[in-house]
Amino acid sequence: MPVTPFHFGPGATIHAIAPQYISFLSFCAANVLMDVEPLYYMLTNQYPLHRFFHTYVGASLITVATVGSFWVARQLASPLSLPNFFQWQSLKLRAVVLGAAAGAYSHIVLDSVMHGDMTPFAPFGNANPLLRVVPLGTLHWFCVGAGFLGAGILWMRRAAGGLSRS
Repeated sequence: MPVTPFHFGPGATIHAIAPQYISFLSFCAANVLMDVEPLYYMLTNQYPLHRFFHTYVGASLITVATVGSFWVARQLASPLSLPNFFQWQSLKLRAVVLGAAAGAYSHIVLDSVMHGDMTPFAPFGNANPLLRVVPLGTLHWFCVGAGFLGAGILWMRRAAGGLSRS
């Protein structure tokens, strides 16, 4: 299913470990942007669903597009009086870049385990060595567990007085 929240679990843990260096917002944005591709192919009834943007080359472009979108939105924030939910306007460029890259590349890894139509190394090769390397239930529980772990770490940081940025 496109734009699955399972992808956000590992991002929550990565962000919780290094909140100043990894933007959870850009992590999620890269994941959502990447899943526009299979959503389009699902809606138009075309197979395969996971094509160019579900490769490592495509993930690199998704990273650039995500960072570019944040930059454009930041430039328009003041003139358009955009709301500053989760303090996104004050995110450091490094955190946005690292969050977007972590989101895009982890998306490829997770989807490579799950989807048989993935060719993550295209155009250099059609192999998918991660396909079914772990059972799907294990993959899903890993993602859910990572989400709870990340939420727990963030909760402990906030309870201890340490602030976290999105």
